[in-house]
Amino acid sequence: MKHGSLFSGIGGFDLAAEWMGWTNVFHCEVNEFGKKVLEHYWPNAISFGNVTDINFRPYRGTIDIISGGFPCQPYSGAGKRLGKEDERHLWPEMLRAIREIQPRWVLGENVLGLVNWSGGLVFEEVQADLEAEGYEVQPYVLPAAAVNAPHRRDRVWFVAYSTNSDNGSGSKDTIPARGRESDELYGLSRNATDTDHQGLQRSKERRSIKESRKERNQQPARCVSPSWQNFPTKPPICSGDDGLSDRLDNITFPKWRNESIKAYGNAIVPQVAHQIFKAIEAYEESLLHRPQG
Repeated sequence: MKHGSLFSGIGGFDLAAEWMGWTNVFHCEVNEFGKKVLEHYWPNAISFGNVTDINFRPYRGTIDIISGGFPCQPYSGAGKRLGKEDERHLWPEMLRAIREIQPRWVLGENVLGLVNWSGGLVFEEVQADLEAEGYEVQPYVLPAAAVNAPHRRDRVWFVAYSTNSDNGSGSKDTIPARGRESDELYGLSRNATDTDHQGLQRSKERRSIKESRKERNQQPARCVSPSWQNFPTKPPICSGDDGLSDRLDNITFPKWRNESIKAYGNAIVPQVAHQIFKAIEAYEESLLHRPQG
């Protein structure tokens, strides 16, 4: 699959896509430190800056999945929660990119505070906007703890699938509608915050042949399931292998440290995105092999 990321940060979505064996076509990040990281690890991807300046129409119909953690500061409990009055309310720009590109899949991410900001106004608006563009939408609340991280980090994830897609199966399909018995998309619980029940566990019966073969024969470029044993007692920034190259140009140690801390604070947990991507790929494969009738 071909993947493009918006509000890419230091590449959490891009890393998860790489683990899937997908092609990262472009990333879009305004922060200069983040851009250096992205360009270092994905030099073959197109690197865009400010999302408000980009015309995405040349990519229309060529991208399978768009991902993006649109800025969370307007809704975060750590900030002033100005919502739509905050200049960083950039969901409309992500929607514009989706409208121009028309990908088959969309994966959006934000802080849990989005759910209750102004009575859920933006939370519902994101879903309504996607549905107006022809997508079936499922929101999920998934924490980092669901992939065994030693911190909670609850996030809301929007998984959207275009009702105009047929995936080569000969018929159009949709993801399971909200409120029906099939509230789980290939092992993703709609609310996985009950981590004792491991809401992100995949159903073994739905495990795809392609996925199993990939796990047997292919090792990812970087570790998919890192050990969390020394976290947080072992500082993850500039200590051992923090996943970021120390060979990036023109970054002094103090700046590296400060920018790294900010980048990690804003980043998604790629292991969570990876689980969602695997569910998407398994769902697509099921459509291809579904009997016609």
